[in-house]
Amino acid sequence: MFIPPNKLKDNFQASEKGDGQVRLKASHLLIDHKVATAIFGRDLVVNLIYYADRNTLMIAPQSDDLFKKLHKAKKYMLKERNARGDKAITLQELLIDHEINSMDRTLAFELQIPLNILKITL
Repeated sequence: MFIPPNKLKDNFQASEKGDGQVRLKASHLLIDHKVATAIFGRDLVVNLIYYADRNTLMIAPQSDDLFKKLHKAKKYMLKERNARGDKAITLQELLIDHEINSMDRTLAFELQIPLNILKITL
């Protein structure tokens, strides 16, 4: 099913300022529990793809088979950080392979809730 991007754009929530809900710390992607629950639900494994030309990381729950097929994504473990439900994904290999700055920082992200995708700008 094709959904025109301009129709979906109204349903996306963007956080271009990066308000601390998604951060890079010690080569790990730290995701606030509200963001993690909205996109991943209870999944403990996610599909992840990095597009170097756009400097964009896209993450979806493992249960989304279409995302995996369209983007040729790899599986990553989604680790529990604390009792609140914050999540973490190790990105050491990805940061080294693509020579991405691993400095601790807050990252701009976009929640694409209708598609269950978290899009992050590195």
